[in-house]
Amino acid sequence: MGQQGDEFIRVGSPSEIEVLLDQLIQPGGASLLLDRPGSAPIPVVVMEQAPPESMLLDITAVREIVGELKRGMGFRLLGQVHGKMIRTPALKALQVEVLEGRVQCQCDYPHYLEELQRREAYRARLRLGMEVGAILRGSEGDGDVTVQGDLKDLSQQGCQLELPSSAATLLAEAALVEIELCFPNGSRFTVQAAPRHKVADSDRQTLRVGFQFHDCSAEQERKLWFFVREIERESSRYSDESDVGRLPSMLFQSQSVGASSSVGRRNLLSYPTPMARRLARVAGYLDAQLLELQQGDDVDPVQLSRHADMLLQLAEEDIEALLFATRCLGQEPVLVRHGLGVAVHMLALAGTNSVPRDVRKAVAASAMIHDLGKGLLPPGLLAAGSFGPDEHARLKQHVDLLVQRMGRCQWLSEKVMHAVVVSTNERLDGSGYPAGVMSEGLSELARMSAVVDVVDAMRRSRADRPAWRIDAVYRHLLKSPQQFDPRWVKRYVQRFGLRPVGSLVRFSGGALAWIQRLDQQGKPFQVQLTEETAPPGEAMGEVLRGDVESRLGEMVEEVPVST
Repeated sequence: MGQQGDEFIRVGSPSEIEVLLDQLIQPGGASLLLDRPGSAPIPVVVMEQAPPESMLLDITAVREIVGELKRGMGFRLLGQVHGKMIRTPALKALQVEVLEGRVQCQCDYPHYLEELQRREAYRARLRLGMEVGAILRGSEGDGDVTVQGDLKDLSQQGCQLELPSSAATLLAEAALVEIELCFPNGSRFTVQAAPRHKVADSDRQTLRVGFQFHDCSAEQERKLWFFVREIERESSRYSDESDVGRLPSMLFQSQSVGASSSVGRRNLLSYPTPMARRLARVAGYLDAQLLELQQGDDVDPVQLSRHADMLLQLAEEDIEALLFATRCLGQEPVLVRHGLGVAVHMLALAGTNSVPRDVRKAVAASAMIHDLGKGLLPPGLLAAGSFGPDEHARLKQHVDLLVQRMGRCQWLSEKVMHAVVVSTNERLDGSGYPAGVMSEGLSELARMSAVVDVVDAMRRSRADRPAWRIDAVYRHLLKSPQQFDPRWVKRYVQRFGLRPVGSLVRFSGGALAWIQRLDQQGKPFQVQLTEETAPPGEAMGEVLRGDVESRLGEMVEEVPVST
């Protein structure tokens, strides 16, 4: 009888175990995998089984492992039965001896089996933090084309890749393409494949494409089997019930810093400043975390902590460069852009002198993810041009949907998380959500968070309205003291000014430029010229520093751009 688990189906019936093991008693039917880093499956022969005491293996072809087996090293047996991947739990040798020139190993009898492929093709899914790049090669028109992407899952029959939307033309014209998988430890695997299905994500500008492998050799099948097993093994370390002592897969041990990110879809994205390129690493994490949530997983506490530290480090290095970088992420999903915009502005508004670092880290982490629950709402809700009572009721559910997925983030301060994730949408007069809390129930951090959140949201376009100019946003907040704490509104205006870093401004001389730094009087100290009313990109012009207004004239107006 099979019992459904998180990553596999456990077979515990003695009769079913015996039937499955019988299928392995044939040449090439089984492989042995030693329980040590970097080991690969090696062929053995299952000679006979004596349930429930022992099994007899012929290991003549791999006699070099005899010493390790005698010293008590554990191992698993792997095999395929009717298209299903089977593995035993960890076993140990009971006796190893040589009879008539053959090396035989008597080992434990497995009291259960793990069936890794009940379906036609078991797919080992990569979890958050597991990065495998993919290079797609094919022909488009009269020339060869190369596209980079990311591996999302792998089976012995095929794989699923995430590719930039620009790959659509190549996939439409190619019956077969070459896929090269690039693992963090430097391992490479190349195979021919045919695209079978595509799902486009316009917000993320990506294609999720399923491929079926074509004409694999026996050696390729053996390697695929190993890769699938290692992905499943590494993935199991991320689960709630994982064995914390389990050694990581060597496939995911980078040879050098940054090696795992040298190939992949995001590797080809361009950003206009060095700080924006660094911030894009945090954006990539949030993008992946959003997908994990949509696939039913929780917020990963380790990855959240790691990337909150990364964001905090960037803020401590150069907060103005980081503020501008939040306006340079037009290629990212809107929930990612908004989360980073709120996080960075909250860090800038809170300052570094009086707030302990662990509190600032908790603020950064909570703000980064505070709106990801909206990605769990019904498709199309956020894109609606108008909202009725039913739509508003559904929208308010995003807070609870996210909080339900944060149970593993025990390192995160409960007070900070509640203020930033839960209470950001509350209002002083009780008109907010999810609980309708009034002013006396809202902490200072919740009041600050509400102001920062609404400023960032109003400066971005939505389906039902264009982006607001910053002066209009300030007027709206100052005229709404019943909803937003006037003290925090004034502190926001004083900290960021009427033309904040990241504003696109037209000068009296006719020039259009992005403000990148301000002087102590709130005047532009560094700007970058542009001719486009579009988010900052590589095509921007000259950078001017110093007394900018003496060269370009006075700032006339802000040009609203949804970034």
